[in-house]
Amino acid sequence: MNKVLILGCSGSGKSTFAVKLHGLLNLPLYHLDNIWWNEDKTHITREEFDQAIARLVSEDKWIIDGDYSRTYENRIKACDTIFFLDYGQEVCMEGITGRVGQERDDMPWTEQELDPELVELVQRYDEVNKPKLYELFHKYPDKKVIVFYSREEAQDYLNVGV
Repeated sequence: MNKVLILGCSGSGKSTFAVKLHGLLNLPLYHLDNIWWNEDKTHITREEFDQAIARLVSEDKWIIDGDYSRTYENRIKACDTIFFLDYGQEVCMEGITGRVGQERDDMPWTEQELDPELVELVQRYDEVNKPKLYELFHKYPDKKVIVFYSREEAQDYLNVGV
């Protein structure tokens, strides 16, 4: 396990899982939110983002945390292992609500209120993003895909050690 993707809906706990996995594997960890977003809540261009991702995936070892559906396929092609946190809308809504006002290492600012666009993304994830992911999982059968359906399953996996 050298090139690892952590995927899942906003609020699923991708960054938290990634940090814990990083502690076990000691692979370089990259949070895509820190690459895409600037501190002033603007973001870099798609071209700059794509170039940054291309640089990351060309490295020998990494953990990349972040969903960003437009870039799924390029990242999936490059990885050897995928962790998909498939927790459902209710858990993810609790996740995005619970982090309001919390300082986070995976984001260049602290969210002060719940973003309506983020709420909509969470509400539509199972309908829009999840089918794309499962299609790509089937398209790239050489990738090891580990799916967790609850935070407890993910934590149990980490507790056992990789």
